[in-house]
Amino acid sequence: MAALRQRFWERFGLAELTRAEWEALCDGCGKCCLHKLEEEETGRLFRTNVACRLLDRETCRCRDYANRKARVPDCVELRPELVPTLDWLPRSCAYRLVAEGRPLPAWHHLVCGDPEAVHRAGASVRGWTVCETEAGDLEDHIVGESPRPAEPGGLSA
Repeated sequence: MAALRQRFWERFGLAELTRAEWEALCDGCGKCCLHKLEEEETGRLFRTNVACRLLDRETCRCRDYANRKARVPDCVELRPELVPTLDWLPRSCAYRLVAEGRPLPAWHHLVCGDPEAVHRAGASVRGWTVCETEAGDLEDHIVGESPRPAEPGGLSA
């Protein structure tokens, strides 16, 4: 792995990160790999406990990261310019936090040095998801509603 600049997440914006820094910023929570439902009439967004078939539900990492777009065409490939537009990103998402100029949580592996800390803190999807191939109707797996931003295109606090 390429060298990472010291505390890069505090010193640079998302667009200034190297590829290695961008990848290292992911906290490994797996939350972005869960299916979401949007109510067409109201625009309300609902979170589910249904994981993408490529998500390793133990490690909370993609089983085929390099080929995920070919295997799951609607997989969202995060890019710096997209982060502010994705109101479904979890509030704890490192990409979102850096975009908002906020600090990473103490359990983030870049802060504490331990990639398992995200799971011990209960900030990942480990232990409470079902694979999409076994789930059935997504509506039966709603676990909560995602808040929408106060202004269009902005991230909510």
